[in-house]
Amino acid sequence: MDINPSIKTLLDQTFDSFDNVLTQHDFNPRLIETGKVTYVGRGNARVNGLPNVQSEELLQFPNHVLGLALNLDADEVGVVLLDHSDQLTVGDEVRRTHRLLDIPVGESLIGRVIDPVGRPLDGHGPVSAAERRPYEREAASITNRSPVTVPLQTGQKVIDALIPIGRGQRELILGDRQTGKTAIAIDTILNQRNQNMICIYCAIGQRNTAVAKVIDDLRKHGALEYTAVVVAESDAPPGLQFVAPYAATTLGEYFMDQGRDVLVVYDDLTSHARSYRELSLLLRRPPGREAFPGDIFFLHSRLLERSTHLIESLGGGSLTALPIAETEAQNLAAYIPTNLISITDGQIYLSPHLFQKGILPAVDVGRSVSRVGGKTQLPAYRAVAGDLRLSYAQFEELEAFSRFSSRLDEETLATLERGRRVREIFKQHQYQPLSVPEQIAVLLAMTAGVFDKTEINQIRKAEEVVQKTLLNEFPDLSEQILEGEKLSEEIQRAIIKSAENRIHTLNQ
Repeated sequence: MDINPSIKTLLDQTFDSFDNVLTQHDFNPRLIETGKVTYVGRGNARVNGLPNVQSEELLQFPNHVLGLALNLDADEVGVVLLDHSDQLTVGDEVRRTHRLLDIPVGESLIGRVIDPVGRPLDGHGPVSAAERRPYEREAASITNRSPVTVPLQTGQKVIDALIPIGRGQRELILGDRQTGKTAIAIDTILNQRNQNMICIYCAIGQRNTAVAKVIDDLRKHGALEYTAVVVAESDAPPGLQFVAPYAATTLGEYFMDQGRDVLVVYDDLTSHARSYRELSLLLRRPPGREAFPGDIFFLHSRLLERSTHLIESLGGGSLTALPIAETEAQNLAAYIPTNLISITDGQIYLSPHLFQKGILPAVDVGRSVSRVGGKTQLPAYRAVAGDLRLSYAQFEELEAFSRFSSRLDEETLATLERGRRVREIFKQHQYQPLSVPEQIAVLLAMTAGVFDKTEINQIRKAEEVVQKTLLNEFPDLSEQILEGEKLSEEIQRAIIKSAENRIHTLNQ
């Protein structure tokens, strides 16, 4: 059939304009694929009728309930729910979204409290994001990683001197319940003020009151100005607890890719493992050791492998991980603690015995180690705390054996008296992180024996005197220490002499 040339031209122009619209709006038409809910449980559901669904694809249920497709069986799909299942019933329609779970990222999330999906929990209105990123992605390759060279100061003497941490490192904090694990992490966040560091606190399976206290402490000390909080509390669906640490890491990677330094605290991965175990058993996956599924190690390894220090061509940013794990009856050989110890670059172990004695932070120096941070430690620390770790561990053993003997020689007594004062120096109140120069002054005076004649109950005052001595009498030295310069013997003698004079006056 012949078509009028003018009409043909008009049709061609119309189709061309329609093609341009599709191109500009990235229009990708898909058939709407739906399924039916066949089972609803606590935190999980089973669906049939989605033959083309992908693993970990986001599914849309009625009433805005979201789920992740985790089990792809021949006749049904096992789904992890990210919302409470109270409003779901068998027979409800389920739709594919053709995308993975993603979360909002950007500067606007600093100071906000959100859930792992990106919904606000602080009552400050909706979250505006620069972009959205998938909650999980591959870790940086070996060729894109740079050595860990810059220290991350926690503000706690016993850690910065004996178990140093570097930016880009993964340092595990573990111990029994109520031994101060979260306190160490929070003090580390507080110490990043004015350090050009972005911090992310991820609460997994914690009580609402405990999370509220942490947020309040961060707000009181001004830490929310550079901290984002991701919360999946204890009464949240287990699926939400499962994705929480991945969401926090994705947010941290956004800033790392911009060349910035990021600190992420996972509190705690033991609760995360338990939530995943619950989901796996509900989805009828085969249990293994301690009823955990066999891929729990891979789950945590692919999470923590995303922490690194990028090469300069990629911006040189870093992501430091401080995962927290809980032990039971000091059992470090349990499944999850041993997994995390083997994945991370060291551990800070908190002893309940030290905690009960009032030695806070209750860091067991003998069982704690940092496999990377020692290379990043400032030269000033090495000058004043080189052999301190070994001598302190020997003191603790000597003290334990001395309880069985009533007659000790003078050298042993002197060693015990020095060790008790060292332990007293390492005590530190919460929310009182110390700057590097203040720590260096105290450690230098301690190794030189300045506190040997000071009564135990006067150590705290003597420590404050020494800190003020360095800041007041050597104002230029602080900047030199932070820039990585070594302490000359002449400077060390001057600091020790000034400290001795001040301590002598205090003792009188």
